[in-house]
Amino acid sequence: MSTEKEGTLHSRILGDLEGKILSGAWAPGHRLPFEVDLAVQYGCSRMTANKVLTQLARAGLIERRKKSGSFVAQPMAQAAVLEIHDIEAEVRSLNLPYAFELQKRRERKASAADRLHLELGEGGAVLDLTCLHRAGNRPFCLEQRLINLETVAEAATEYFSNAAPGAWLISRVPWNAAEHRIQAISASTEIAAALDIPRHAACLVIERRTWGASGPVTFVRLTYPGDRHALIARFQPGES
Repeated sequence: MSTEKEGTLHSRILGDLEGKILSGAWAPGHRLPFEVDLAVQYGCSRMTANKVLTQLARAGLIERRKKSGSFVAQPMAQAAVLEIHDIEAEVRSLNLPYAFELQKRRERKASAADRLHLELGEGGAVLDLTCLHRAGNRPFCLEQRLINLETVAEAATEYFSNAAPGAWLISRVPWNAAEHRIQAISASTEIAAALDIPRHAACLVIERRTWGASGPVTFVRLTYPGDRHALIARFQPGES
């Protein structure tokens, strides 16, 4: 089998197995197929199958046990990979002046999409916000945020003239759980204009949901120019 074909198969197998693990289709503790079974299933060499399993193990997604096989790992490392950072602190860490501009503030009835994001029932109300964060004289991040007014009623009287919504929420509303979803997108006309980048330029998008003691707090979509932002995670091996 050619090296090029093996490389393509490696990417395909890796993508398939990662997808099943990260989607939850394979729960923690689920035993993966053995190398020989993967090789038969995908028509590849055992060496290719072994490389895929080794890569998954190095990423902390599976645990390989001698003579027993490979098992989906408990997702302990993932919870520690990302934290909720204040965007102002991100900018100031670059030794650049920070500024933000509130572009939209609207209190309204939750749409069907809002109800999914914030687990709301019919008739729920949200505060719909759009902010632009700047680093020096350049756009740094476009923030599109929904705040659940059932959980954070005091946001209805806050106009965010002195603090950006994210910083305000961190200081006012204790949260006990968060979820991140990260993806790459091409800039739409609207996003390109807001971030002063070419249309279809690569962007990094972080979608975050947070929950507090009283329920869902906020859903936010943070869009960064792809060539100006990176996510860096530092973590240690989990305990046996």
